[in-house]
Amino acid sequence: MNGFPPRYPAQRVRLPAVGVGQSVGLYGGSFDPVHDGHILVAEQGLKAVKLDWIWWLVTPGNPLKAHDPSHGLEARMAAVDKVAGNPRAHILDVEQHLGVRYTADTVSILQTMRPDVRFVWLMGADNLAGFHNWNEWKSIVARVPIAVIDRPGSRHAALSSKVAQRFEKQRLDSVDAALLPGAKPPIWSFVRGPLSSSSSTLLRAKRALLS
Repeated sequence: MNGFPPRYPAQRVRLPAVGVGQSVGLYGGSFDPVHDGHILVAEQGLKAVKLDWIWWLVTPGNPLKAHDPSHGLEARMAAVDKVAGNPRAHILDVEQHLGVRYTADTVSILQTMRPDVRFVWLMGADNLAGFHNWNEWKSIVARVPIAVIDRPGSRHAALSSKVAQRFEKQRLDSVDAALLPGAKPPIWSFVRGPLSSSSSTLLRAKRALLS
């Protein structure tokens, strides 16, 4: 027995080599398309949280969005790989191989596969504003420390969100974000830094006008 539920066989996915006790930032999204804002979230997460690695978890699709990604999974992974530009970054399609759609399942499975790794969930501030709409969001908060990276025009909505207000007492100051990997959840930090106004929604709209 490998400890995995039957519908989540471990052999479906190969994870990058990570040392025991190392920290890994999990950065999930459809990245349709990937842009400068995504790169900033990843780079600020690596720097502020002092992560050993970051795993870009490119998803088959976003359950909260009615439309399917305009580009296939392989194309989006290739685009992320082209711009990620950091030797500590790995681009993965674990949700595709595991047949899962929700972050709560993904986090649970990865923690089961590598209980010796210190995972941190990374997200842009725009996602925190609607985080309470995610499937089993309370499970995510209870399972893994969260680093929220500032995004243009999203700070107020993020910090006044249902999740931020509920877990205000569990919030680490930005200067202490490096403590996240070793901290016991629920715990999170709002990380401020350079901003990019790039948006996948705006880029898709611009692409549609030019097509």
